[in-house]
Amino acid sequence: MSKTRVLLVDDHEVVRLGLMTLINDRPDMEVVGEAGSGAEAVRAVERLRPDVVLMDIRMPGEGGIEGTRQIIARFPETKVVMLTSFADDELVVRAIRAGAVGYVLKQVGNEELLRAIAAAARGEALLDPATTARLLSRVREAERKSEEDAFRDLSDREMDVLAELARGKTNPEIGEALNLSEKTVRNYVSTILEKLHLTNRVELATYAVEHHLFEKLGKD
Repeated sequence: MSKTRVLLVDDHEVVRLGLMTLINDRPDMEVVGEAGSGAEAVRAVERLRPDVVLMDIRMPGEGGIEGTRQIIARFPETKVVMLTSFADDELVVRAIRAGAVGYVLKQVGNEELLRAIAAAARGEALLDPATTARLLSRVREAERKSEEDAFRDLSDREMDVLAELARGKTNPEIGEALNLSEKTVRNYVSTILEKLHLTNRVELATYAVEHHLFEKLGKD
C-alpha cells in the first residue's frame, strides 16, 4: 500500500520537527518535505507533489491562505489542511474559501491530527468541532430571502444531512446518525452541492453556518 505523502508548512522549525516525528511514525504516511511560508509551500508542492499539505494559517510574508489559494489553483488534486494555534473564525472561513479541505487546531491530540490527514487524503472534509461550534453560535446578518431560497429545493432528508455536515461530521458519522449507508450519504452530499451551487463539502458546511441554516433547521 502506498504511503500518504505529506508536506509540512510552518514558520517554526520546532513545530515542523514535532509533526515530522509524529507522521513518520505511521507506516502509511511519510513527510516528503517542509516549507516555512506560503510561497515556499507553492514551490515545494510543484517539486514534490504531496497528497496532503499541512499548512499553518498565519505566517510572516505570504501566509497560509494565499499559499493555499495558489496551490489549489495550480494543483487542484492536492489536499490542504489548515493548522491554527488560535480560533480565528474569519481566517478559517477565508482558508476554506481559498480551497482548504479542512482545518484543525494545533492543540488537538496526535490521533485526531493523524485522522485529519487520513481523511484529507481520502478526499473527505475535516472541520474542527470546537471551531465549528463557535461558527454556529455567531450571529451574522443575512437576508431571510437568501435563507429561504437555500432551502427551497432541499428535501427533508437532505436538510438532515446538511445539519450533520454543519456539525463537522464525516460521512460514516452522518450515516450512523441518520441510519444511512455511507454511499447514500455521499449521494445526498453530491445532490445538496449541486442544488446550492457549491463545489465541496467544506464549502457546504461553511455555507450552512454563514446563512444560519443550522439554526433554521432547528438542530441543536
